[in-house]
Amino acid sequence: MSYSPTPGRPPGLEVLDLPGLAARARQRQRPLTAPVRPAFHLVVAVRGGRLECAVDFTAYTLGAGDWLWVWPGQVLQFPDGGGDGADATVLVFPTGFPSAATDALIRAWEHAPYRLITPDPARQAALLRLLDALVEEHTGLGDLSLEAYVETLRDLLAVILVRLVHLADPRRRGRAGGGEPFERFRRAVEEDFGRTHRVEDYAARLGYSARTLTRATRAALGVGAKRYIDDRVLLEAKRLLIHTALPPAAVGERIGFAYPTAFSAFFRQHTGMTPTDFRTLTKP
Repeated sequence: MSYSPTPGRPPGLEVLDLPGLAARARQRQRPLTAPVRPAFHLVVAVRGGRLECAVDFTAYTLGAGDWLWVWPGQVLQFPDGGGDGADATVLVFPTGFPSAATDALIRAWEHAPYRLITPDPARQAALLRLLDALVEEHTGLGDLSLEAYVETLRDLLAVILVRLVHLADPRRRGRAGGGEPFERFRRAVEEDFGRTHRVEDYAARLGYSARTLTRATRAALGVGAKRYIDDRVLLEAKRLLIHTALPPAAVGERIGFAYPTAFSAFFRQHTGMTPTDFRTLTKP
């Protein structure tokens, strides 16, 4: 699902409540109960009530004080259609809206497996003050020029995002584990997991040994390099099975399996079911 700004509003950032998000989804014939794969960021801040959602097939129950950050390309679903009376603010923005400096900061933590963030009371209060200021500024241009208005929104959003990144991973107080070797490996896997699943191929491309990549990946995420590749391939398979109507054989081909039987064996090994069974059991 591509980013589409509200007609008549400057593009770059949408600030919505849950009913507004549901209305936008209905306009695009994508109810919140159906799985979608946005090509943009969503940051959900729950102020009250309870909100059920799933991101990349992991279920979350959000309550007051919880923040959920959904990245472009992830599969998002609200099984209860947006909450039973939940009060939440949703920030929607494309990858290109934050400044280059902010984008570099948040991308350094893109691999972190933590999507649900629950700040302590002091940090939550600070985040809500920032969010309230962003909501107020977003309401109207006031006496600002269009350029100043957009920059104000961009700067307020940047502070919120950087604070969330700082809270999102227990390794935040230092450099991310794995350093440059893992970052280069992660980017290479994103570019090439549809072509090769071999650690040795990535090592040769990057100029490292396979052992170095395994050590770096363990330092960053606690798993080996091969496991990291397989997890990324499996995640993409699940996303395609749920979000597209591609036959399982075509899904396998897209993620680097030359033969349908090889894909089925890989999928069954990691999930205990066939791709067809997964699609049947998971789709609403």
